[in-house]
Amino acid sequence: MFLVYGGEEELVVRGYTDASFQTDKDDSRSQSGYVFWLNGGAVSWKSSKQETLADSTTEVEYIAAFNAAKESVWIKKFVTELAVVPSITDPVDLYCDNNGAIA
Repeated sequence: MFLVYGGEEELVVRGYTDASFQTDKDDSRSQSGYVFWLNGGAVSWKSSKQETLADSTTEVEYIAAFNAAKESVWIKKFVTELAVVPSITDPVDLYCDNNGAIA
């Protein structure tokens, strides 16, 4: 048994991030998360409280995007080092829903 992500298609990784500002009123920490898709199948995801105390929604979203960007580098290296499928040559698309963090 094995998983097939898109068959013979070129490998495409997409990441999505989201964060919520100060979701825990007791310690003022924010929640953030990400999910990465490889040819339509989820391959990596995480949701957790942020370690850093942020002062704004934009800062919280920026921290979430930064953590997701680190994960995207790991995913690209991991797939390349497997050497069982073609390498991922294109940059990883990372989507964020906050205009201030994107700008």
